[in-house]
Amino acid sequence: MTTSNELTCQELVELVTEYLEGMLSPEERARFDAHLAICSGCRTYLEQFRQMIRTLGRLTEASVPPQARDELLMVFRHWKRGGPPSAS
Repeated sequence: MTTSNELTCQELVELVTEYLEGMLSPEERARFDAHLAICSGCRTYLEQFRQMIRTLGRLTEASVPPQARDELLMVFRHWKRGGPPSAS
């Protein structure tokens, strides 16, 4: 059970990008760090997120096949508009 000041796992997931970019307020950062101290699942999630960033940072446009690139762009455009991608 969490108190009103404790971060939930869902809240941590929603804040992970801001955390990694250093955009959390000192109070939010303290709540984030306190949750990490007691939640091994969220520590694992954060490490996996960091690993994903490192891996994606090594990709070049040339390393992505054209069909995969087109599919990713389609999914992103539909996500940005708030709708599901249409079937191919």
